[in-house]
Amino acid sequence: MAPSRGALARSLHVTLASHKGPVHVARYAKGTAKYILTGGQDRTIRLWNANLGTEIKAFASHGYEVLSISVAHDNAKFASSGGDRSVFIWDVATGVTTRRLPGHMSKINVVELNEDASVVASGSFDATVRLWDLRAQNRAPIQILEEARDAVQTVCIDSTTIITGSTDGHVRTYDLRKGELRSDFIGEPVVSVVPTQDGQTVLVTTPDSTLRLMDMSTGKMLNKFTGHVNKSYRIRGCFGHGEANIVCGDENGQVWEWDLLDSHLMQPNPPPKVHDKVITWTEHHPTDAGEMITASADGTCKVWRHPE
Repeated sequence: MAPSRGALARSLHVTLASHKGPVHVARYAKGTAKYILTGGQDRTIRLWNANLGTEIKAFASHGYEVLSISVAHDNAKFASSGGDRSVFIWDVATGVTTRRLPGHMSKINVVELNEDASVVASGSFDATVRLWDLRAQNRAPIQILEEARDAVQTVCIDSTTIITGSTDGHVRTYDLRKGELRSDFIGEPVVSVVPTQDGQTVLVTTPDSTLRLMDMSTGKMLNKFTGHVNKSYRIRGCFGHGEANIVCGDENGQVWEWDLLDSHLMQPNPPPKVHDKVITWTEHHPTDAGEMITASADGTCKVWRHPE
């Protein structure tokens, strides 16, 4: 059931504040998603209890900032990347890295595990995407995608498709079954691409203060969402509960919400300032209509719920 208008969770539940410096990414665990992983400028990844707001564990092996995290389907492991030029694979229980996959020539902006965590895709400032088979002993990538002409900022992967977004202004869709590539020119640096669950449309975030809903089969723009401020930073927008709404933080620390179908801004408009600096990441709870998280350069991640 689609939520009623303005049903975005906007009451602060807890603030997760152990990071020293900007938080670049915040991901829900899979399944019931009771836990959150955050990664930051301080080179650490932290595991949190979303309900209590307590830090359970810190993962500290990165030598540079952490820019991306992807959690496996069973929550037993996760992948991370950042300034290190290697993809890190972690065992959650022991808190140590089980593999490090070198090969990129520059920082790795994004890392994404496939559905069964057998393959990890990484996108880098070096303009390549590398695919790694985690079941193989060999640490060489199984494939390198070199079509981007500038930094790869975002990657999505499923069983048949890989979608990439690059600073060169293109969203590229690789059909792995047919061996085909489609390139859609957005015209602005693409910093985030989030597909709908059916894979028919994608939400594209660009630093011209715009989000676009694109049709995956034709590459046409279905809708455009504006009003927020995003000119200088990589910000991740997302879908709200049931994919009825679009949600995105901005450089003024505000969280904006739009109706997906008519692109109208939802109330409150303008929304209140809830972070002191740019909101780098917004992620809605995968199943709970009344919870979402925001991460910010102010050093915090915040869990939002409906008032009790």
